[in-house]
Amino acid sequence: MILDSTRIPPAPVRVLQRVLLKAGALGHEGALAPAPPGPPRFLIRVDEFPHYEAIAEPRRYGSEAYAGFHDLLHDHGVPYLIAALPTLARDPLDPAATGGRALDADEAAMLRRIAREDVAIALHGYDHRTRRASPRRRSELAGLGTAELHRRLDAGEAVLTQLGLPRPRVFVAPYNRFDRAQYLELARRYDVVCGGPETVAALGFGRTPAWLGDAVYLPAYPPLYGTAAEVEPAARRLIEAGRAAWVPIVLHWGWEVDRGFEALRRLASSIAGHTASWDGFLAAVERSR
Repeated sequence: MILDSTRIPPAPVRVLQRVLLKAGALGHEGALAPAPPGPPRFLIRVDEFPHYEAIAEPRRYGSEAYAGFHDLLHDHGVPYLIAALPTLARDPLDPAATGGRALDADEAAMLRRIAREDVAIALHGYDHRTRRASPRRRSELAGLGTAELHRRLDAGEAVLTQLGLPRPRVFVAPYNRFDRAQYLELARRYDVVCGGPETVAALGFGRTPAWLGDAVYLPAYPPLYGTAAEVEPAARRLIEAGRAAWVPIVLHWGWEVDRGFEALRRLASSIAGHTASWDGFLAAVERSR
């Protein structure tokens, strides 16, 4: 079930929700939309390919490393959505830095390949360069005017469609941050706008999934936003509880490369058979309009 609508709480409530989320007093169990008995339908989102550090760490976070992550999920029959970067910035955590590059041939080929193998492609901003230096406020989008926001989105979409990929219907903001007013622009443009713990500051802690403006807002919260080792026991509990909800899970493939794939393999084994395709979810979004 997709909730009819949700509302953005006032700023003092959002501040309190952010504190409670960090303290572990709020989490995914309180966010899932009401659902009848039945198996959960996990919606897997993966951030991001190419990896935002691929220029600095090509061996660690390049296409070959990502292929190992993808193959593991694909072999377990786990569909997912990838937050796709159209270009790469050099030193993306430094707002004063310059330079970068277009996708290389291996990255472009990988995106085309995974699109044929049960992977949905979301737009992940344009180049992942933060406009803010503070780690607590990093954002590629925050502070941009409406015209510049759409220029970046247009440019990013153009890169993906030139690769022969469909125009993305899902948006994932780099760093999970954007201005509150920007959400309305994103919602007019995409069918689904994803969020995470950082989005609570702008939109509050809300039910997921739910209509917010012209799009379905789909945030994920810890422990279903985390490493595979953190996600797996929480996912097992939801399977055992037998609640037929859409359940967003967010993984970062770079985190799994850094930790080895043992925990990811356990997670894939646990949720295999309980994952939903993003095409199926988008069809449900259309039915709920």
